[in-house]
Amino acid sequence: MYKRLLSTLLLLIGPLLLLAQPEEELIEEVGTSGATIDERLQAIFEPVTAVVESIVFFTVPVGGIEIPFVLPWLIVGATVFTVYMGFINITGFKHALDVVRGKYDDPDDQGEVSHFQALTAALSGTVGVGNIAGVAYAVALGGPGATFWMIVAGLLGMTSKFVECSLGVMYRDVHADGSVSGGPMYYLDKGLKEKGPGWATLGKVLAVMFAIACIGGSFGGGNMVQINQATQQLTEVTGGTESFFYGRGWIFGLAMSITVGLIILGGIKSIAKVTDKVVPFMVGIYVLGALVVLAYHITDIPAAFATILGGAFNADALYGGIIGVLIQGFRRAAFSNEAGVGSASIAHSAAKTDEPISEGVVALLEPFIDTVVICTMTALVIIITNYGGYGAELAFENKVNDAVGDITLTSAAFESVISWFPLVLGVAVILFALSTMISWSYYGLKCWTYLLGESKTNEAIYKVIFCIFVVIGSAISASAVFDFGDAMIFAMCFPNVAGLYILMPNVRRALTSYMSRIKSGEITRFE
Repeated sequence: MYKRLLSTLLLLIGPLLLLAQPEEELIEEVGTSGATIDERLQAIFEPVTAVVESIVFFTVPVGGIEIPFVLPWLIVGATVFTVYMGFINITGFKHALDVVRGKYDDPDDQGEVSHFQALTAALSGTVGVGNIAGVAYAVALGGPGATFWMIVAGLLGMTSKFVECSLGVMYRDVHADGSVSGGPMYYLDKGLKEKGPGWATLGKVLAVMFAIACIGGSFGGGNMVQINQATQQLTEVTGGTESFFYGRGWIFGLAMSITVGLIILGGIKSIAKVTDKVVPFMVGIYVLGALVVLAYHITDIPAAFATILGGAFNADALYGGIIGVLIQGFRRAAFSNEAGVGSASIAHSAAKTDEPISEGVVALLEPFIDTVVICTMTALVIIITNYGGYGAELAFENKVNDAVGDITLTSAAFESVISWFPLVLGVAVILFALSTMISWSYYGLKCWTYLLGESKTNEAIYKVIFCIFVVIGSAISASAVFDFGDAMIFAMCFPNVAGLYILMPNVRRALTSYMSRIKSGEITRFE
């Protein structure tokens, strides 16, 4: 196990170790002269990233368009789970609100955090820069109709979150000190082992695959991508090329690294104490800003919805027709709420409850908040302001040519009504990045200790490495490094969804039992 893990981790971080070579030797290998660190990283990671992306994002033809298989893998899975679970994303919504408000909290239940804290900890990992920049990408490239399919995918993704987070509590490990370890690596391992020896081997393989991908994703998409985009936004709003942080992003990265380190030292309890304050605050500010813009254009809202519906079913050829628009909407939803990826179940497994289904219904609120509410509001702001003044066609051309950044487009849309909002957006991006990083540090840590063993030493090693990557991410701009991290996150969905198919009968049996006991009053309601 240890040799296999070591070789795999060396494969993941090996390219970074090459930077230790003498510069002349490395430049000679790369074939450049006077290469910067960014250029060296780009040259090293580019072939590695190309291989990983070709595996994770291999394409299949749909309606004459090549789409990454990961999208139908997630969406078909979400649809199957929704039907199989009796549309729990709709029927369980009101009960989910009651549970998250603490009406069924038993102080004697095992766990480390409340339902609300588990929800905010998991939300902080999904509500991030993607809600601001990613939506702009989807609407610019897929047109207004992408918003409709984004909402549909978000509603379906609610059930994927329900299934994986119910399993996270069902198969978690509660340690002697009261701390908890759970998530896909545990339910893939333990859940499939229940089915017999052959299944046990498959479960172990899937669990290890998931854990390795999650560790890579935590350093990349959950860390470096977040701090890099936050650094760029901070530099932009503080003067651009005249900013103190221009060319000195590592200073901000170091400050954020220390902040992250102080928060994650205390584990999930410390993380939850931060997220249960930061997440409502940052979401509240962002949503309030969106509401101000929408109120200013209130007479245009019906026309905006008409444009969204029309674009969803009668898409302009510019956007690749209906299939092209559908793909962009589904892609944004899948990449934003991470339903089916399995990451959120690691946080939800720490909830104080003896009823796995109770945490599953809490988790189904995540895609609703993340995608149906926040992403939709971002899309409406962009559409209703005519893409921040750029216009749909110019926004499309800018996206294709990379002439205008995604955050810049969203910022321009808000700025058209609230002139000073880019500063607020800058703060929001930093908070989004911070909250995402601390949640992903926990996800990566639990996968790290699953592979290497639960010990204070192993935890400390991971946390130090994670904080170092915060500084690295703030100082570089090598796109291949960030693409590698994102690919690792979505590699997690392949073993996870496969396991969900196998284990979903366990969840449905538990759901039937849980709902009957809720109705009978056997499960106590605490007012």
